[in-house]
Amino acid sequence: MTEACLEVTFRRGVAIAAYYYFPRKAGEKNVRSTVVAPGIVVDYARDGRPIGIEIIEPKQITLRKFNRILRGLGLPATTKQELAPLTVA
Repeated sequence: MTEACLEVTFRRGVAIAAYYYFPRKAGEKNVRSTVVAPGIVVDYARDGRPIGIEIIEPKQITLRKFNRILRGLGLPATTKQELAPLTVA
């Protein structure tokens, strides 16, 4: 995967979970997870790089909060459009 992407799981039109994937090598797996905020878990690869963010409570996430988490990981901020699927339903 060469670009970050957001995957959202919906039930009856409501977002119930989401996962924000970071670019990663084919077959790369999560070896460690850390809770960084209520309902937010960061997954890491064997070499310590973050490879994704699990959003357990999508209704609770805001662009500002999500970008604060990204900055804390040393990653660039995302856009409102990138997180839009969390707010459309």
